[in-house]
Amino acid sequence: MPRPSLSLDALRGFPRPVYAVAVGQLVNLFGSGLVYPFATVHFHLAVGISLAVVGVGLLANNVATAAGTVVGGYLADRRGRKPVMVASMALSSVTLAAYALVDTGAQFVAVAAAAGLTLGLYTPASHATVADLTEGGDRDRAFALLKVGNNAGFGAGFVVGGVLYEAAKLSVFVLDGLTCAAVAAVLWYALPRLHEGNADASLRDAVGDWGRALSERRLLALCLLNVGFAVMYAQMQTTVPVVAEAVLGLTSSELGTLYVLNPLVIVLFQLPLVAAVAPWRRTRGLAVSALLWAASVLAVGLVGSVSTTLGIALVGAFLVLRTLGEILHAPLITSLASSLGRAEDRGSQLSLLEVAKRLGFGLGSVVGGAFFDAGLQSLLWPTLAVVCGFLAVGVLLLERRVTPGENGAAAGSQRRRAQ
Repeated sequence: MPRPSLSLDALRGFPRPVYAVAVGQLVNLFGSGLVYPFATVHFHLAVGISLAVVGVGLLANNVATAAGTVVGGYLADRRGRKPVMVASMALSSVTLAAYALVDTGAQFVAVAAAAGLTLGLYTPASHATVADLTEGGDRDRAFALLKVGNNAGFGAGFVVGGVLYEAAKLSVFVLDGLTCAAVAAVLWYALPRLHEGNADASLRDAVGDWGRALSERRLLALCLLNVGFAVMYAQMQTTVPVVAEAVLGLTSSELGTLYVLNPLVIVLFQLPLVAAVAPWRRTRGLAVSALLWAASVLAVGLVGSVSTTLGIALVGAFLVLRTLGEILHAPLITSLASSLGRAEDRGSQLSLLEVAKRLGFGLGSVVGGAFFDAGLQSLLWPTLAVVCGFLAVGVLLLERRVTPGENGAAAGSQRRRAQ
Protein backbone atom coordinates (compact mmCIF):
# COMPACT_ATOMS: atom_id res chain seq x y z
CA MET A 1 0.00 0.00 0.00
CA PRO A 2 2.10 2.96 -1.21
CA ARG A 3 -0.20 5.73 -0.06
CA PRO A 4 0.28 5.34 3.71
CA SER A 5 4.06 5.10 3.32
CA LEU A 6 4.00 8.22 1.17
CA SER A 7 2.22 10.05 3.97
CA LEU A 8 4.71 8.85 6.60
CA ASP A 9 7.67 9.76 4.40
CA ALA A 10 6.25 13.25 4.03
CA LEU A 11 6.52 13.73 7.81
CA ARG A 12 10.24 13.01 7.95
CA GLY A 13 13.44 14.87 7.26
CA PHE A 14 12.74 18.41 8.46
CA PRO A 15 15.00 20.44 10.76
CA ARG A 16 13.82 20.46 14.37
CA PRO A 17 12.65 24.11 14.32
CA VAL A 18 10.13 23.21 11.59
CA TYR A 19 8.60 20.62 13.92
CA ALA A 20 8.59 23.18 16.75
CA VAL A 21 6.63 25.61 14.58
CA ALA A 22 4.20 22.82 13.63
CA VAL A 23 3.60 21.90 17.29
CA GLY A 24 3.04 25.56 18.10
CA GLN A 25 0.52 25.77 15.28
CA LEU A 26 -1.31 22.71 16.64
CA VAL A 27 -1.67 24.21 20.12
CA ASN A 28 -2.59 27.67 18.83
CA LEU A 29 -5.21 26.36 16.42
CA PHE A 30 -6.70 24.18 19.15
CA GLY A 31 -7.54 27.48 20.84
CA SER A 32 -8.93 28.92 17.62
CA GLY A 33 -11.05 25.80 17.12
CA LEU A 34 -12.61 26.32 20.54
CA VAL A 35 -14.29 29.51 19.32
CA TYR A 36 -14.30 29.43 15.50
CA PRO A 37 -17.68 27.81 14.71
CA PHE A 38 -19.42 29.53 17.61
CA ALA A 39 -18.11 33.10 17.52
CA THR A 40 -20.56 34.42 14.92
CA VAL A 41 -23.44 32.52 16.50
CA HIS A 42 -22.52 33.73 20.02
CA PHE A 43 -22.19 37.41 19.26
CA HIS A 44 -25.17 37.49 16.89
CA LEU A 45 -27.67 35.21 18.62
CA ALA A 46 -26.54 35.21 22.27
CA VAL A 47 -25.18 38.75 22.72
CA GLY A 48 -27.62 40.30 20.23
CA ILE A 49 -25.21 42.05 17.86
CA SER A 50 -26.58 42.33 14.33
CA LEU A 51 -24.95 40.12 11.70
CA ALA A 52 -23.94 43.22 9.75
CA VAL A 53 -22.08 44.64 12.78
CA VAL A 54 -20.48 41.24 13.36
CA GLY A 55 -19.33 41.44 9.75
CA VAL A 56 -17.87 44.90 10.40
CA GLY A 57 -16.05 43.51 13.43
CA LEU A 58 -14.62 40.68 11.37
CA LEU A 59 -13.59 43.22 8.72
CA ALA A 60 -11.86 45.28 11.43
CA ASN A 61 -10.17 42.11 12.65
CA ASN A 62 -8.84 41.31 9.21
CA VAL A 63 -7.76 44.87 8.41
CA ALA A 64 -5.91 44.99 11.74
CA THR A 65 -4.41 41.58 11.02
CA ALA A 66 -3.21 42.91 7.69
CA ALA A 67 -1.60 45.90 9.46
CA GLY A 68 0.01 43.59 12.00
CA THR A 69 1.24 41.41 9.17
CA VAL A 70 2.98 44.39 7.53
CA VAL A 71 4.77 45.16 10.79
CA GLY A 72 5.46 41.49 11.49
CA GLY A 73 6.98 40.91 8.06
CA TYR A 74 9.31 43.88 8.43
CA LEU A 75 10.34 42.96 11.99
CA ALA A 76 10.89 39.32 10.98
CA ASP A 77 13.41 40.47 8.36
CA ARG A 78 15.06 43.10 10.56
CA ARG A 79 14.82 41.78 14.13
CA GLY A 80 14.60 38.04 13.58
CA ARG A 81 11.84 35.46 13.30
CA LYS A 82 11.78 34.17 16.90
CA PRO A 83 11.21 37.39 18.87
CA VAL A 84 8.34 38.39 16.56
CA MET A 85 6.61 35.02 16.94
CA VAL A 86 6.99 34.95 20.73
CA ALA A 87 5.78 38.55 21.13
CA SER A 88 2.77 37.91 18.89
CA MET A 89 1.61 34.92 20.93
CA ALA A 90 2.20 36.64 24.28
CA LEU A 91 0.17 39.71 23.27
CA SER A 92 -2.57 37.59 21.68
CA SER A 93 -3.09 35.70 24.94
CA VAL A 94 -4.53 38.97 26.31
CA THR A 95 -6.45 40.24 23.27
CA LEU A 96 -8.17 36.92 22.55
CA ALA A 97 -9.25 36.39 26.16
CA ALA A 98 -10.79 39.90 26.05
CA TYR A 99 -13.59 38.55 23.81
CA ALA A 100 -15.12 37.14 27.01
CA LEU A 101 -15.80 40.72 28.18
CA VAL A 102 -17.69 41.82 25.04
CA ASP A 103 -21.38 42.69 25.36
CA THR A 104 -21.89 45.47 22.76
CA GLY A 105 -21.19 45.87 19.07
CA ALA A 106 -18.64 48.63 19.67
CA GLN A 107 -16.72 46.46 22.11
CA PHE A 108 -16.77 43.57 19.65
CA VAL A 109 -15.27 45.71 16.89
CA ALA A 110 -12.57 47.09 19.23
CA VAL A 111 -11.53 43.71 20.61
CA ALA A 112 -11.61 42.13 17.14
CA ALA A 113 -9.27 44.85 15.86
CA ALA A 114 -6.85 44.43 18.79
CA ALA A 115 -6.78 40.66 18.40
CA GLY A 116 -6.19 40.96 14.67
CA LEU A 117 -3.26 43.31 15.19
CA THR A 118 -1.45 41.04 17.64
CA LEU A 119 -2.09 37.84 15.69
CA GLY A 120 -1.04 39.48 12.44
CA LEU A 121 2.56 39.74 13.62
CA TYR A 122 2.91 35.96 13.68
CA THR A 123 2.26 34.53 10.22
CA PRO A 124 4.99 36.14 8.08
CA ALA A 125 7.60 35.31 10.72
CA SER A 126 6.51 31.67 11.04
CA HIS A 127 6.24 31.16 7.27
CA ALA A 128 9.60 32.83 6.71
CA THR A 129 11.11 30.50 9.33
CA VAL A 130 9.90 27.45 7.43
CA ALA A 131 10.96 28.89 4.07
CA ASP A 132 14.44 29.69 5.46
CA LEU A 133 14.94 26.09 6.54
CA THR A 134 13.58 24.32 3.43
CA GLU A 135 13.74 24.53 -0.33
CA GLY A 136 12.22 23.01 -3.46
CA GLY A 137 9.74 20.19 -2.92
CA ASP A 138 10.60 20.03 0.79
CA ARG A 139 9.16 23.51 1.17
CA ASP A 140 5.79 22.36 -0.19
CA ARG A 141 5.87 19.43 2.24
CA ALA A 142 6.82 21.68 5.15
CA PHE A 143 3.92 24.05 4.56
CA ALA A 144 1.66 21.02 4.21
CA LEU A 145 2.96 19.79 7.59
CA LEU A 146 1.94 23.13 9.12
CA LYS A 147 -1.56 22.64 7.72
CA VAL A 148 -1.72 19.20 9.35
CA GLY A 149 -0.67 20.67 12.69
CA ASN A 150 -3.17 23.52 12.26
CA ASN A 151 -6.07 21.25 11.58
CA ALA A 152 -5.30 18.50 14.06
CA GLY A 153 -5.53 21.23 16.70
CA PHE A 154 -8.48 22.90 14.98
CA GLY A 155 -10.52 19.69 14.88
CA ALA A 156 -9.88 18.87 18.52
CA GLY A 157 -10.88 22.44 19.37
CA PHE A 158 -14.19 22.10 17.48
CA VAL A 159 -15.23 19.09 19.56
CA VAL A 160 -14.04 20.43 22.93
CA GLY A 161 -15.40 23.90 22.15
CA GLY A 162 -18.86 22.55 21.36
CA VAL A 163 -19.08 20.90 24.77
CA LEU A 164 -17.58 23.84 26.68
CA TYR A 165 -19.71 26.43 24.89
CA GLU A 166 -22.93 24.74 25.94
CA ALA A 167 -21.70 24.38 29.54
CA ALA A 168 -20.00 27.79 29.99
CA LYS A 169 -20.06 30.01 26.92
CA LEU A 170 -17.32 32.46 27.92
CA SER A 171 -14.81 29.75 28.87
CA VAL A 172 -13.92 29.11 25.22
CA PHE A 173 -12.62 32.66 24.79
CA VAL A 174 -10.49 32.50 27.94
CA LEU A 175 -8.98 29.16 26.92
CA ASP A 176 -8.24 30.54 23.44
CA GLY A 177 -6.05 33.19 25.08
CA LEU A 178 -4.33 30.62 27.32
CA THR A 179 -3.28 28.51 24.33
CA CYS A 180 -1.43 31.53 22.89
CA ALA A 181 0.46 31.91 26.16
CA ALA A 182 1.44 28.24 25.96
CA VAL A 183 2.69 28.65 22.39
CA ALA A 184 4.78 31.68 23.38
CA ALA A 185 6.51 29.55 26.02
CA VAL A 186 7.11 26.65 23.61
CA LEU A 187 8.62 28.89 20.94
CA TRP A 188 10.80 30.76 23.44
CA TYR A 189 12.51 27.52 24.47
CA ALA A 190 12.42 25.55 21.21
CA LEU A 191 13.29 28.01 18.42
CA PRO A 192 16.79 29.18 17.55
CA ARG A 193 17.29 32.80 16.50
CA LEU A 194 17.05 32.88 12.69
CA HIS A 195 17.73 35.65 10.20
CA GLU A 196 18.23 38.44 12.70
CA GLY A 197 18.98 40.87 9.89
CA ASN A 198 19.97 44.46 10.61
CA ALA A 199 18.45 45.60 13.89
CA ASP A 200 19.60 49.19 13.26
CA ALA A 201 17.75 49.48 9.95
CA SER A 202 15.89 52.74 9.40
CA LEU A 203 12.37 53.48 8.30
CA ARG A 204 13.82 54.16 4.86
CA ASP A 205 15.13 50.59 4.79
CA ALA A 206 11.66 49.32 5.71
CA VAL A 207 10.14 51.29 2.84
CA GLY A 208 12.80 49.79 0.59
CA ASP A 209 11.87 46.24 1.65
CA TRP A 210 8.23 46.86 0.86
CA GLY A 211 9.10 48.75 -2.31
CA ARG A 212 10.91 45.70 -3.66
CA ALA A 213 7.99 43.45 -2.75
CA LEU A 214 5.48 45.83 -4.36
CA SER A 215 7.60 46.11 -7.51
CA GLU A 216 7.29 42.36 -8.14
CA ARG A 217 4.21 42.42 -10.36
CA ARG A 218 3.79 38.66 -10.37
CA LEU A 219 3.64 38.69 -6.57
CA LEU A 220 1.04 41.45 -6.67
CA ALA A 221 -1.05 39.42 -9.11
CA LEU A 222 -0.80 36.39 -6.84
CA CYS A 223 -1.87 38.52 -3.87
CA LEU A 224 -4.89 39.82 -5.77
CA LEU A 225 -5.92 36.24 -6.48
CA ASN A 226 -5.43 35.43 -2.80
CA VAL A 227 -8.01 38.07 -1.90
CA GLY A 228 -10.55 36.08 -3.92
CA PHE A 229 -9.59 32.78 -2.29
CA ALA A 230 -9.93 34.36 1.16
CA VAL A 231 -13.46 35.56 0.35
CA MET A 232 -14.32 31.84 0.01
CA TYR A 233 -12.61 30.98 3.30
CA ALA A 234 -14.64 33.64 5.15
CA GLN A 235 -17.96 31.94 4.43
CA MET A 236 -17.10 28.99 6.65
CA GLN A 237 -17.02 31.31 9.66
CA THR A 238 -19.57 33.98 8.72
CA THR A 239 -22.48 32.58 6.73
CA VAL A 240 -22.41 28.77 6.72
CA PRO A 241 -22.80 28.46 10.54
CA VAL A 242 -25.89 30.69 10.31
CA VAL A 243 -27.32 28.44 7.59
CA ALA A 244 -26.62 25.36 9.72
CA GLU A 245 -28.27 26.74 12.86
CA ALA A 246 -31.05 28.99 11.49
CA VAL A 247 -32.12 26.86 8.51
CA LEU A 248 -31.27 23.33 9.68
CA GLY A 249 -31.73 23.86 13.43
CA LEU A 250 -28.37 22.39 14.48
CA THR A 251 -27.19 22.97 18.05
CA SER A 252 -23.73 24.36 18.81
CA SER A 253 -22.37 20.92 19.74
CA GLU A 254 -23.85 19.39 16.56
CA LEU A 255 -22.32 22.18 14.48
CA GLY A 256 -18.94 21.69 16.15
CA THR A 257 -19.07 17.95 15.49
CA LEU A 258 -20.01 18.50 11.84
CA TYR A 259 -17.20 21.03 11.40
CA VAL A 260 -14.70 18.34 12.45
CA LEU A 261 -14.94 17.20 8.82
CA ASN A 262 -12.70 20.15 7.87
CA PRO A 263 -9.66 19.26 10.02
CA LEU A 264 -10.27 15.52 9.65
CA VAL A 265 -10.01 15.69 5.86
CA ILE A 266 -6.88 17.83 6.15
CA VAL A 267 -5.17 15.52 8.64
CA LEU A 268 -5.94 12.48 6.45
CA PHE A 269 -5.26 13.92 3.00
CA GLN A 270 -3.03 17.02 3.30
CA LEU A 271 0.37 15.34 3.04
CA PRO A 272 -0.60 12.58 0.57
CA LEU A 273 -2.43 14.98 -1.74
CA VAL A 274 0.37 17.55 -1.78
CA ALA A 275 2.84 14.74 -2.50
CA ALA A 276 0.57 13.44 -5.28
CA VAL A 277 0.49 16.82 -7.06
CA ALA A 278 4.24 17.41 -6.61
CA PRO A 279 4.86 16.88 -10.36
CA TRP A 280 2.31 19.61 -11.17
CA ARG A 281 3.02 23.26 -11.56
CA ARG A 282 1.71 25.05 -8.52
CA THR A 283 -0.66 27.19 -10.57
CA ARG A 284 -2.41 24.04 -11.86
CA GLY A 285 -3.10 22.94 -8.30
CA LEU A 286 -4.46 26.39 -7.48
CA ALA A 287 -6.83 26.23 -10.47
CA VAL A 288 -8.19 22.88 -9.27
CA SER A 289 -8.55 24.39 -5.80
CA ALA A 290 -10.75 27.20 -7.19
CA LEU A 291 -13.02 24.69 -8.93
CA LEU A 292 -13.43 22.69 -5.72
CA TRP A 293 -14.43 25.88 -3.91
CA ALA A 294 -17.03 26.58 -6.62
CA ALA A 295 -18.59 23.15 -6.12
CA SER A 296 -18.64 23.65 -2.34
CA VAL A 297 -20.56 26.95 -2.35
CA LEU A 298 -23.08 25.60 -4.86
CA ALA A 299 -23.76 22.73 -2.43
CA VAL A 300 -24.63 25.24 0.33
CA GLY A 301 -26.93 27.07 -2.07
CA LEU A 302 -29.17 23.98 -2.23
CA VAL A 303 -29.62 23.61 1.55
CA GLY A 304 -32.81 25.67 1.86
CA SER A 305 -34.67 23.70 -0.84
CA VAL A 306 -34.19 20.16 0.50
CA SER A 307 -35.04 18.14 3.60
CA THR A 308 -33.14 18.63 6.85
CA THR A 309 -31.24 15.36 6.48
CA LEU A 310 -30.15 16.16 2.94
CA GLY A 311 -29.36 19.71 4.01
CA ILE A 312 -26.96 18.43 6.66
CA ALA A 313 -25.37 16.20 4.01
CA LEU A 314 -24.94 19.22 1.74
CA VAL A 315 -23.24 21.21 4.50
CA GLY A 316 -20.99 18.19 4.98
CA ALA A 317 -20.28 18.18 1.23
CA PHE A 318 -19.41 21.87 1.44
CA LEU A 319 -16.93 21.15 4.23
CA VAL A 320 -15.26 18.27 2.36
CA LEU A 321 -15.04 20.03 -1.01
CA ARG A 322 -13.82 23.36 0.36
CA THR A 323 -11.29 21.49 2.51
CA LEU A 324 -9.86 19.68 -0.51
CA GLY A 325 -9.55 23.10 -2.14
CA GLU A 326 -7.85 24.42 1.00
CA ILE A 327 -5.41 21.49 1.01
CA LEU A 328 -4.17 22.55 -2.41
CA HIS A 329 -4.41 26.29 -1.94
CA ALA A 330 -2.55 26.98 1.31
CA PRO A 331 0.83 25.29 0.75
CA LEU A 332 1.00 25.90 -2.99
CA ILE A 333 0.30 29.63 -2.91
CA THR A 334 2.72 30.16 -0.01
CA SER A 335 5.47 28.17 -1.73
CA LEU A 336 4.89 30.05 -4.98
CA ALA A 337 5.08 33.41 -3.22
CA SER A 338 8.27 32.30 -1.43
CA SER A 339 9.87 31.61 -4.82
CA LEU A 340 9.23 35.09 -6.22
CA GLY A 341 11.61 37.96 -5.43
CA ARG A 342 14.62 37.93 -3.09
CA ALA A 343 15.12 35.59 -0.15
CA GLU A 344 16.35 38.58 1.90
CA ASP A 345 12.91 40.18 1.58
CA ARG A 346 10.94 37.00 2.21
CA GLY A 347 9.25 38.26 5.36
CA SER A 348 7.92 41.34 3.53
CA GLN A 349 6.86 39.25 0.53
CA LEU A 350 4.94 36.74 2.62
CA SER A 351 3.40 39.51 4.71
CA LEU A 352 2.02 40.99 1.50
CA LEU A 353 0.39 37.65 0.68
CA GLU A 354 -1.07 37.51 4.19
CA VAL A 355 -2.36 41.08 3.91
CA ALA A 356 -4.26 40.05 0.79
CA LYS A 357 -5.66 37.02 2.59
CA ARG A 358 -6.86 39.11 5.52
CA LEU A 359 -8.44 41.72 3.29
CA GLY A 360 -10.28 38.92 1.51
CA PHE A 361 -11.48 37.50 4.84
CA GLY A 362 -12.83 40.90 5.83
CA LEU A 363 -14.43 41.52 2.45
CA GLY A 364 -15.99 38.06 2.46
CA SER A 365 -17.43 38.58 5.94
CA VAL A 366 -18.99 41.93 5.07
CA VAL A 367 -20.36 40.79 1.72
CA GLY A 368 -21.77 37.56 3.16
CA GLY A 369 -23.41 39.39 6.07
CA ALA A 370 -24.85 42.04 3.72
CA PHE A 371 -26.42 39.39 1.46
CA PHE A 372 -28.06 37.74 4.49
CA ASP A 373 -29.28 40.96 6.11
CA ALA A 374 -30.80 42.04 2.77
CA GLY A 375 -32.60 38.69 2.42
CA LEU A 376 -30.59 37.82 -0.71
CA GLN A 377 -28.73 34.81 0.65
CA SER A 378 -29.93 32.62 -2.23
CA LEU A 379 -27.95 34.83 -4.63
CA LEU A 380 -24.74 34.68 -2.58
CA TRP A 381 -23.79 31.13 -3.51
CA PRO A 382 -23.95 31.37 -7.34
CA THR A 383 -22.14 34.72 -7.10
CA LEU A 384 -19.31 33.08 -5.17
CA ALA A 385 -19.17 30.23 -7.70
CA VAL A 386 -18.65 32.75 -10.51
CA VAL A 387 -15.83 34.37 -8.51
CA CYS A 388 -14.20 30.92 -8.24
CA GLY A 389 -14.31 30.58 -12.01
CA PHE A 390 -12.46 33.88 -12.39
CA LEU A 391 -9.86 32.69 -9.86
CA ALA A 392 -9.18 29.52 -11.88
CA VAL A 393 -8.70 31.55 -15.04
CA GLY A 394 -6.53 34.07 -13.21
CA VAL A 395 -4.00 31.56 -11.87
CA LEU A 396 -3.67 29.95 -15.30
CA LEU A 397 -2.95 33.35 -16.84
CA LEU A 398 -0.34 33.99 -14.12
CA GLU A 399 1.34 30.71 -15.06
CA ARG A 400 2.57 32.31 -18.29
CA ARG A 401 4.62 34.84 -16.29
CA VAL A 402 6.20 32.38 -13.83
CA THR A 403 9.21 30.22 -14.68
CA PRO A 404 8.86 26.42 -14.32
CA GLY A 405 11.39 26.45 -11.48
CA GLU A 406 9.50 29.12 -9.54
CA ASN A 407 6.28 27.23 -10.22
CA GLY A 408 7.54 23.99 -8.68
CA ALA A 409 8.04 22.04 -11.90
CA ALA A 410 11.79 21.60 -11.31
CA ALA A 411 11.18 20.23 -7.82
CA GLY A 412 8.63 17.79 -9.20
CA SER A 413 11.06 16.58 -11.86
CA GLN A 414 13.81 16.05 -9.26
CA ARG A 415 11.42 14.05 -7.08
CA ARG A 416 10.39 11.81 -10.01
CA ARG A 417 14.06 11.12 -10.82
CA ALA A 418 14.81 10.33 -7.18
CA GLN A 419 11.94 7.83 -7.13
